[in-house]
Amino acid sequence: MLALSSPFACAQQGVSKDEIRIGTIQDLSGPLAGFGKQARNGMQLRVEEINEQGGINGRKLKLYVEDSGYDPKKAVLAAQKLVNQDKIFIMAGHLGTAQNMAAMPVQFDKNVVNFFPITAAREMYEPLNRLKYSFSATYYDQVRGALPALVKEKSAKKVCTIYQDDEFGLEVQRGAEAGLKAAGMELAEKTSFKRGATDFSSQVARMKAAGCDMVVLGTIIRETIGTIAESRKTGFNPVFLGTSAAYTDLIHKLGGKAMDGMYATMTVQNPYTDEQNDKIRFWANKYKTKFNEDPTVFSVYGYSIIDDFAQAAQKAGANLSTDSFIKVMDASTFEPDMFGSPRMTFSATKRLGNNSSRLSQIVDGKWKVVSDYTTTQ
Repeated sequence: MLALSSPFACAQQGVSKDEIRIGTIQDLSGPLAGFGKQARNGMQLRVEEINEQGGINGRKLKLYVEDSGYDPKKAVLAAQKLVNQDKIFIMAGHLGTAQNMAAMPVQFDKNVVNFFPITAAREMYEPLNRLKYSFSATYYDQVRGALPALVKEKSAKKVCTIYQDDEFGLEVQRGAEAGLKAAGMELAEKTSFKRGATDFSSQVARMKAAGCDMVVLGTIIRETIGTIAESRKTGFNPVFLGTSAAYTDLIHKLGGKAMDGMYATMTVQNPYTDEQNDKIRFWANKYKTKFNEDPTVFSVYGYSIIDDFAQAAQKAGANLSTDSFIKVMDASTFEPDMFGSPRMTFSATKRLGNNSSRLSQIVDGKWKVVSDYTTTQ
């Protein structure tokens, strides 16, 4: 009983007199390393800015980064290290659907919040758990909301899908089915590939043979480029619609001219260094000066996730704990930022900040926003 009354017995993991420990798991060596490194850089930039301004209620932020290689088994090991050895307060911006699902039990066993994972899967906020917070409209809702209008605009008759054979890809495929159902249609062809695949010739051949005039992409970086490049090469030119998972400047930088015309659902706009918006241009050039490379939308995700965490942690006050953080988050509203993110609201029963997304298209080698936000019901 004496031990339980000690001030150290209930000390909050990851929070000391002068430090708050934040953990993140990124793909730094696997197929999504292009995303993971950018997200890490964005997080680091905001951490350094906050620390230069005095930290949060007198505490400096310290970022702990682990590599999953986009492998769920490695994500579990990374989570175990961050939670049990590094003693993090919060897991922020963990990249990948299957990776988050594998790691969350490790965190939850130690009362560590999973804050704004970089994935748009429904499992990031369902089933309801006091330790889950998600910021992005789901892949399911992104596709379900965007597809009917695009089908109508393009007068598409045969819509098909190619998707990664895992939780991420299946969410996209289900969203396509739901969107088409609302339009009184069904998928003309479904084809999948294993995570890490590099050859998409058989899948493209199937879709071409089915006469698809629109293809929903449950793909990320190289799968998007590989599918579209193979299609162009064989003279197969449907309308391609990807999700926020494929909304990155790496698509047009690595894929070249063949990627022109592709659509993707998205929220925040890609921060080009020659962007017309002064604030975005200034931020993008600051980032490039620090890291010697252009930022991407994943840099923005990382930066914004730390910024949102800092806002809530600041409001939680000097006695920051998991409970005080949750109490603040469950009454929080985050207004749109300079990158055009939608407004987010949270409550004890609402752990997805918003379910809105909009469309961009690659035009002359750059993403261009081409629609307003749509919100699914």
